[in-house]
Amino acid sequence: MTTTSAPTRDRPRRHVLRWVLISIVVVLAIVVASFALTPTPGALVVRTVFERTARDLTAKLEVGAPTTDLVADVSYRGEDPRRFARPVDDPPRFARPVDDPDAYLDVYTPPGTTTALPTIVWTHGGAWLSGDRTNYAGYYRRLAAAGFTVVSIGYSLAPEHRYPTPVHQLNDAHAYLAEHAEELHIDPDRLVLAGDSAGAQLSAQLAAAITDPDYAAVLGITPALAPEQIRGVVLNCGIYDVPAMGGSGGLIGWGVKQALWAYTGSRNFASSEAAAQMSTLRWVTAEFPATYITGGNGDPLTNTQSKPLAAKLTDLGAAVDTLFYPDDHTPELGHEYQFDLSLEDARIALDRTIEFARKVTGADGPAA
Repeated sequence: MTTTSAPTRDRPRRHVLRWVLISIVVVLAIVVASFALTPTPGALVVRTVFERTARDLTAKLEVGAPTTDLVADVSYRGEDPRRFARPVDDPPRFARPVDDPDAYLDVYTPPGTTTALPTIVWTHGGAWLSGDRTNYAGYYRRLAAAGFTVVSIGYSLAPEHRYPTPVHQLNDAHAYLAEHAEELHIDPDRLVLAGDSAGAQLSAQLAAAITDPDYAAVLGITPALAPEQIRGVVLNCGIYDVPAMGGSGGLIGWGVKQALWAYTGSRNFASSEAAAQMSTLRWVTAEFPATYITGGNGDPLTNTQSKPLAAKLTDLGAAVDTLFYPDDHTPELGHEYQFDLSLEDARIALDRTIEFARKVTGADGPAA
């Protein structure tokens, strides 16, 4: 009879445990290396967080939103015979064509609109790596109900696409809107470029290029619109000095760095050519359109981005309308506060946006 000692019986178990531990270490090393060598993993984490927030705000904005007409799923980089007008709550029924799957826009107008209206062209935010033109649709419907045609533009996102892809897409979108102004009820001579967060950065960048040929040449674009067509710019919680974004610490700072690494293609984004071109604070001139700028007192971008741009434009002699809050304002207003219409301050910001757009376009109010 043969007996097996306890140490002998435990040897296979220790062997398995050793390989499990080695496997865990290897997996962790791969994960750490992937975050260190490429922005993609971090960018996708940031995207997930932003998309959750956008879904929540979009759902809230649907409550009490007015009814509007909607021309949806318009391909602005190539004609799409399948686009159609449909009720705002009717889901899409056709697949997108394959020419540029990101280059689509939606157009909101007051019910029964038959004439050209002053037009707000909105570029969504999302840290350049998340968001969709259908986010915040209830907000666009409120703007449209105030007497405007409202265009929400989609564009390509990082990390799958990098700067300057959205700049060229938006310029093409502007060309499409000018070419199809009559059928979309757009007054091409009364346009307001608008955006939130990264969309504010892009809107400011396009406005600067439209009003400064030297800057347009730096970007390598020929603006589709003339300066006199842009009556105003609406900038909510935007980024206008990209190198200044590198100083944030903590989890928010890490997210900012991942987003800008993914979008610019440079881990040291602050010193990149892309960051220099994106920083409209360096490029705006006295010819920049009349501008409405806002940011919450709890948003770190307000003091480092929005207020410096407002001050620069004011110094240049451009017309500037601001909505900022004292540091001790309650409730504390965070990034993208303007979309949370449960807040009185957000409702005031919406009214101020409509008031500004009416003033610069000469609009009288809602269509009859």
